[in-house]
Amino acid sequence: MRGDVAESWEGDEEELYEHFRFVSEPGQQLLRVDKFLFNFMTHTSRNRIQKAADAGAIRVNAQPVKSNYRVKPGDVVTLVLAQPPKQIELFAQDLDLNVVHCDSDVVVVNKPAGMVVHPSYGHYSGTLINGLLHLFEHLPDGDKSERPGLVHRIDKDTSGLLVIARNEYAMAFLAKQFADHTTEREYYAVALGNVEADAGTITGHIGRSLKDRKVMTVFEDGKYGKHAVTHYRVLERFGFATLVACRLETGRTHQIRAHFKHIGHPLFGDETYGGLEMPDKPGWPKFKEFMVNNLKICARQALHARMLGFEHPTKKGERLRFEAALPEDMEAILERFRNYVAVHLA
Repeated sequence: MRGDVAESWEGDEEELYEHFRFVSEPGQQLLRVDKFLFNFMTHTSRNRIQKAADAGAIRVNAQPVKSNYRVKPGDVVTLVLAQPPKQIELFAQDLDLNVVHCDSDVVVVNKPAGMVVHPSYGHYSGTLINGLLHLFEHLPDGDKSERPGLVHRIDKDTSGLLVIARNEYAMAFLAKQFADHTTEREYYAVALGNVEADAGTITGHIGRSLKDRKVMTVFEDGKYGKHAVTHYRVLERFGFATLVACRLETGRTHQIRAHFKHIGHPLFGDETYGGLEMPDKPGWPKFKEFMVNNLKICARQALHARMLGFEHPTKKGERLRFEAALPEDMEAILERFRNYVAVHLA
């Protein structure tokens, strides 16, 4: 919910405009509508949502409800306001993007950790799209979307490679490759604990948690979520952490993060999925202090989109493949891990 509309809930019924719409999934547990919306609308407070309900702006199945209404599976929850939604204004910013490749059809960028990919409510500037608009005047769907040229995304605090389309044909061509899972994507990740198998495959449907909509979870029975497959191989072991290479067969939201949490090895530094929990290890000198200091060096999930491969949209049969070295923060903690093992555990 945006702050500029929070005090403007009253208006004639004929003039109300829908600003947000959420459909409750089949497995949704009974939950107060204010809590339900708070899980989705990350840039507002529960108190403001309750005020919206008091003003008649929260609707369930097109009927006004109060804050204590309990959302059921299949309910359509909307927020309606007296004025139409404002478009997010796209503008160019010189962000010194690391452009790995550029031609008339595609751009490949190595995104730093901490950069949001596209503008959204709460992130109006400093995004990858803002930087791309500084470099390229026109990107496909630029007049209709806050995501011009985008065919895939990576999380704000994940670093690494993305491809962006420069024209409509390239956008459709690349989108089909991602949909057909014919792109190559490899990530390097630091998982907590000792991942036992040298290589393996993690499967399980991924969908939003039925308790917390901000978090993705793995549903083994396939009743909820979408099919997801992550292949991994171990690159380096430290006993208390494992460097792994991950190949995505599917591309679900938070896929690697949720999958590794599911098998008991959350990614180092991943606040959402348990990667800040650093238990002490008796007999390991100053281990907890050592790991807490590492969190200061790499203050995000240790996940990097290292390799990206795809077929070029217009150069038929030509396959492009790009690699990006690990960023400094991940390299730094890995070197500290090696030194700790050499000094204390050899």
